[in-house]
Amino acid sequence: MKTPYGHLSYCSNIHTGEIWTEHFAQLQAHVPAVKAQVSPNQKMGLGLRFANQASIDLQDSARISELKTWLKEQNLYVFTLNGFPYGGFHNIIVKDQVHAPDWTTTERRDYTIRLAHILAQLLEENEGGISTSPLSYRYWYNTEKEREDAMLKSTQHLLEVVEVLDQIAKKTGKVIHIDIEPEPDGLLSNHTEFVHWYEEVLLPSGDASLIRKHVQLCFDICHYGVSFDEPEASIAELKSKNIPVGKIQISSALRIDLRDQEEAKIDELKKYREPVYLHQVKALRKNGTYEEFKDLDEAFDAYQPETYDEWRVHFHVPLFLENYGLLGSTQKEIRETLAIQKENPFTNHLEIETYTWGVLPAAFQVPIADSISREIKTIQELLGS
Repeated sequence: MKTPYGHLSYCSNIHTGEIWTEHFAQLQAHVPAVKAQVSPNQKMGLGLRFANQASIDLQDSARISELKTWLKEQNLYVFTLNGFPYGGFHNIIVKDQVHAPDWTTTERRDYTIRLAHILAQLLEENEGGISTSPLSYRYWYNTEKEREDAMLKSTQHLLEVVEVLDQIAKKTGKVIHIDIEPEPDGLLSNHTEFVHWYEEVLLPSGDASLIRKHVQLCFDICHYGVSFDEPEASIAELKSKNIPVGKIQISSALRIDLRDQEEAKIDELKKYREPVYLHQVKALRKNGTYEEFKDLDEAFDAYQPETYDEWRVHFHVPLFLENYGLLGSTQKEIRETLAIQKENPFTNHLEIETYTWGVLPAAFQVPIADSISREIKTIQELLGS
């Protein structure tokens, strides 16, 4: 939806289907029901996720035409894509493979270029964004030298995409930006690492004005929350350094205050242990230092009572609840980020991204269209739109 503070959508990575016909069938089954609840009388924005095979399928102009016709009939429009998950994202074990293939590969580069050409055909306005991975997964590389080499190779592939995006802009007038999404344990794992890479590696590698136009930040509130990165300070730094934000991804993580009822809260958290997605943990120790774990099982194995004040867990939980029984969430960071966006907008794209409905504890399992609609209404209320 168009709001006074930017375009608002939800991301279709919640829906299954890696080939286009299967994913399109899911969109047709669920999106109209969501729209009827949240935007019955105006166009609704839709953030699409095309898996690699779907991006290949959509090279067929007849399929693009069919999609455009359906969007028009349903009074929908597209302004952003999620290009982070390349392959399977549902009904398989994803874990660290969500980063594969990474930006060191031509496969990731070529996939992103296909997405850009598709988005250019779908855009109604002159700006669109594609969120993508934080270059790679850091634990695939054993040394700092290997990680540095991977970063440089990834950066070169991104610059090759920028050249294509420049050509698209000149030919069509559509400006598309790639929105890099820092994530715990990514090669760019947090705000500080992203800013350092952008300023010290990316910008010096090419035409700075062209790079700022076509490579931007995906501000994922869940990831910022897990990393203990404060929204206000982070956004202020981005503005001061003229680093553009292509998209806010609105998502919430688990926060566990271990200063009371510690044992009961750890037992409650174990209900969220599941085999599909990575659930990185950043822990604040009582001595003020931080400890990081690749996944929940590793955190549970290392857990010692009376050691930690707080855990934050990369587990996307519904936006409309601040507490999950004994467990809390980073909903506070959502409210803070959106308050800044309302006061002084720093991006034009807002996308809700809760994709873990299928692996949440049973108490939070409700019909998918109702879940999505409730999330959108929550954000509409926070925006006052």
